[in-house]
Amino acid sequence: MAGSETEPMNADVDAFLAAIEHDTRRADGFALVEMMTEETGETAVMWGSSIVGFGTYHYRYDSGREGDMPRVGFSPRKASLSLYGLTSAPGSEALLDRLGYAEAEVC
Repeated sequence: MAGSETEPMNADVDAFLAAIEHDTRRADGFALVEMMTEETGETAVMWGSSIVGFGTYHYRYDSGREGDMPRVGFSPRKASLSLYGLTSAPGSEALLDRLGYAEAEVC
């Protein structure tokens, strides 16, 4: 079975964020690193070429597919900022609702 393409890398998170062309998205990325580092107690790590992640968890599906992913993270994509892993914390539904997330957008 093929492994995940999203794995922790030794890439420089600050250099990745500094290279973002969109001023607001770049500033948001640095702010998220500061906030997520403080809240998780974890160091920011690049996962693949475009996800900044904090912490790790192991998953295994009934199909046998398994792997590791960051507990929380984000990706400052061209079209929008994507947030990952925000659905597992106690009270997350109410907090996500305050952020304006629709149920269909939460993965």
